[in-house]
Amino acid sequence: METYFLKAEAGGVRIDKFISDQYPDWSRSLIQQWIKDGNIKVNGETVKNKYKVVAGDEIEINEPELQPLNVEAEEMDLDIIYEDSDVLVVNKPRGMVVHPAPGHYSGTLVNGLMAHCSDLSGINGVMRPGIVHRIDKDTSGLLMVAKNDLAHESLVEQLKNKTTKRRYYAIVSGIIAHDKGTIEAPIGRNPDDRQSMAVTELNSREAVTHFHVIERFSKHTLVACELETGRTHQIRVHMKYIGFPIVGDPKYGPRRKQSDFPIEGQALHAEMLGFIHPRTKEEMVFQAPLPEDFENCLEILKKTS
Repeated sequence: METYFLKAEAGGVRIDKFISDQYPDWSRSLIQQWIKDGNIKVNGETVKNKYKVVAGDEIEINEPELQPLNVEAEEMDLDIIYEDSDVLVVNKPRGMVVHPAPGHYSGTLVNGLMAHCSDLSGINGVMRPGIVHRIDKDTSGLLMVAKNDLAHESLVEQLKNKTTKRRYYAIVSGIIAHDKGTIEAPIGRNPDDRQSMAVTELNSREAVTHFHVIERFSKHTLVACELETGRTHQIRVHMKYIGFPIVGDPKYGPRRKQSDFPIEGQALHAEMLGFIHPRTKEEMVFQAPLPEDFENCLEILKKTS
């Protein structure tokens, strides 16, 4: 561990920005993590990221040694939609976990990405290199991956500012009468079941989903959902909230079995992804066709309607 010392000549600047201005090779996200971990002290005391330096402050920075990534690279046949030196867009299959976690230390998208390329951003830690956002294990579709810290910070900022484009296709139970709509309902941990999310005012965050109907069947509806925010299980929770749960969803779906549908997990697919390229500033939009199991569900619905 290497230690650095700084003395503030003037005040009024957030400590993470103050340090990043002095050491531009360190990203602000990395500095914020060091502050959170207690590796940065002001006048001998730990502080929060929002702390604003005061003239005369003595700042001690203990740069931690890089942790080895205890996740093994695994050769996989990844469906890479786009790749350059900064970003990568991958079409994740249903059933694949995005990043390692207890019970899933192999076979994840991260394992495959590590074998595909060695230059992933390290901002999100040793278990989630390059991962900017995620989609659920049993949701298929497009994910953007950062290959360096510059790209990572840019993509995270775009998500935060709600300028990315993310469109999902879903088959829901019930017939939605309105052609389009917006669901604005905060999402947080379900107070009655900590393993799931719910629309709640308790310890929740803003969540906004826009939807429009693509096709109606006798008892189901195909919808396109666009995310304005990106909360855990957002579309799944919101569609259940308005009374149209997603087909095959084991956590939020209809109580009756979905044995009539040849799909493992929810019929939800991240079909479109758009963002501004971190380096070139070019607007980029990608699409992924519906997977075979999703198409098979639609064929059944068309035949029985």
